Amino acid sequence: MLALLLIAGSITLVIFIHQQIKSYSLKAVMIKSVVSFFFLATAIYGFYKQPTILGPFITLGLLCGLLGDIWLGLKHVFPMHDRLLTYAGFLSFGIGHLFYMTGMIMQFFHHESWLYLIVPFLLAIIASLINAFVLEKPMKLNYGKMKPTVIIYGILLFTMMLMSGCFSLMYHCRSLSLNIIFIGSILFTLSDLVLSGTYFGKGQHRPIDIIANYVLYYGGQYLIALSLLFIQ
Repeated sequence: MLALLLIAGSITLVIFIHQQIKSYSLKAVMIKSVVSFFFLATAIYGFYKQPTILGPFITLGLLCGLLGDIWLGLKHVFPMHDRLLTYAGFLSFGIGHLFYMTGMIMQFFHHESWLYLIVPFLLAIIASLINAFVLEKPMKLNYGKMKPTVIIYGILLFTMMLMSGCFSLMYHCRSLSLNIIFIGSILFTLSDLVLSGTYFGKGQHRPIDIIANYVLYYGGQYLIALSLLFIQ
C-alpha cells in the first residue's frame, strides 16, 4: 500500500511539474492537488499502522499544506485575487507548522529542558529577521507589503525546522521518526527559499526553479508523512 502511494505520488508529481512548466493553469492546480492528496494519504496510512498522538497533528498539518497548495496555485490562475490567495496560502502553511510543532511537543517533549523549545524559537526569530531585512537585496527580492507576513511565516517555518532538529538531538539522534521529520523540514525550508525567489524576485521562473521547488517541497512533505511509520 505504501509503495503504491509513493509511486503514484511520484508519477503524478512528474506530470504536474511538466504541466506547470508549460503554463500556470487550473489543470495544473488540479494535478497539484492530487499530488498533495497522496502525501496526505501516506500520513493517514501511517497513523492507521502506528496510532500515536503525533498522527492527527501531522495529518492536520499536511491537510493545511494541501489547502495551501490550492490557494497558491490559484493565485496564478486568478491574478486579480493574487494578494488574497497569497495570504491564504501563507496562513494555511503557517497553521500547518503550528500543528507539526504541537504534535512534536506532545509526542516527544515529556518535560525535558525548556531550552529545547526556547532556543529554536529565538534562533527562528533571528533567522526570519535576517531573511527579511539583510538578505532581501542581496537575493534580489522585494517583499513589499508582504514583509510582515513573510517575517511571521518565517518564524514559524524556521521554528519548525530548528525544533525538530533540537528534539532529535534531545534523543541523541536515536529517534528515526524525529530524524525523518528534521530532514523533511529542511527540504521544506529549502523549497520555501526557492519559492521566495519565484514570488518576490525577478528572472527566477525558470524550469530549473520550478523543478527544484517542487522536488524539495514534496520530498519534505512525504518525509514528514512517512515519519509516522517510524515512531518507537
